[in-house]
Amino acid sequence: MGHEAIKLELIEWLTKLDDDETIQYLKIVKDSNDKHTDWWDDLSDDQKQVIQRGLNDIDQGKVIPHDEVKRKYGL
Repeated sequence: MGHEAIKLELIEWLTKLDDDETIQYLKIVKDSNDKHTDWWDDLSDDQKQVIQRGLNDIDQGKVIPHDEVKRKYGL
């Protein structure tokens, strides 16, 4: 699929999107690209904490390998 087709698909999806959190996240991504800044700086403290919790889980080995999840759910 070419870039133009992907853009049109995203535009169509975005016009139907009704999730405020996703819309705000996409706005942050767009703005950070426009400003050429680090998107991390635009995240809320709650978003940063959730990401950090996930990284800590990885460091502590509290993860399930992708292959195992696929096997469990028959994917």
